[in-house]
Amino acid sequence: MGQQLFDLYSVVLMFSRSALSSCRVSRKVQCLSSPTRSLASVASTSSAIPSPPPPRQKSASGTLKPVLNTAVILTRSPIITRTPTPFERTYFGYHARIQRALHNPFPYDFYFKPGSLLEGRFREKEREREREAFGGPRKTSTTAEEGAEDAPAAAKDVEVLGGEEEVTTVPREHESDRNGDVKDLNRQGERNLHLLILGKNASGKHVWRFPQGGLEQDELLHEAAQRDLHAECGAKMDTWIVSRNPIGVHQPSPEEQLYVFFYKARILSGQVHPDGNNVTDFAWLTKQEIEPRVERPYWLGIKDMLADF
Repeated sequence: MGQQLFDLYSVVLMFSRSALSSCRVSRKVQCLSSPTRSLASVASTSSAIPSPPPPRQKSASGTLKPVLNTAVILTRSPIITRTPTPFERTYFGYHARIQRALHNPFPYDFYFKPGSLLEGRFREKEREREREAFGGPRKTSTTAEEGAEDAPAAAKDVEVLGGEEEVTTVPREHESDRNGDVKDLNRQGERNLHLLILGKNASGKHVWRFPQGGLEQDELLHEAAQRDLHAECGAKMDTWIVSRNPIGVHQPSPEEQLYVFFYKARILSGQVHPDGNNVTDFAWLTKQEIEPRVERPYWLGIKDMLADF
């Protein structure tokens, strides 16, 4: 019985010694490895090499989670009024003649001194307006004798004032339209122009597209749209994103879980200054000029978001 107790005591003593030695070895390893970890952390923070993007996470079902991007359709509004069509000119002229025939006579005797230079000039202009409105010579409210008396005076007044006024208007066609300069914001003054850039797509290929980029962590869609616009086109533009709600969404391909949300924006002043790396060129184009430049699936996804006037 005593021999058995002695053997049991020796076994417990050996087990306790082995456990104590293993604890001492683990402490030494921990003390030796702690400076290594601190040096590694300092080296990682001081490195200037950007870290690769994190891998796409999978949902509970095993499929890849969708990736959200934002794009901006930056538009320059028309700067001159649109040229009326022949039907519109005929319609406006018809209503002008009706209004001219029904309006009350202008009491020029109250505003002009009888026999003055301004009165003769006004009567001459009134006769010209009557001929333009009704297509032929027409007497005003004055009598024939008054008209005969006023004719030499009116001619003399015109001669004194330097003859007929020649009204010159600025041409509606800008020099950039004649030269084909698609980077000038003054081109196509009657139409809406949209900013199109030549940049890289998801596969690294240079294609014509709208300014586009991804989302950062805890970033709203409209904030990402503004940031991506400045990142690709420079900050030397005064732009205004019309709404916080997107005007449309485009999925490049059904196989990829990539969704691009488009936002409407207006340019108030400034010009595009591309970075030269991701974006190499830009153009201000109308809706019809965009179609031949972009890829066919891209055009079918964005054509209904563009203003055509």
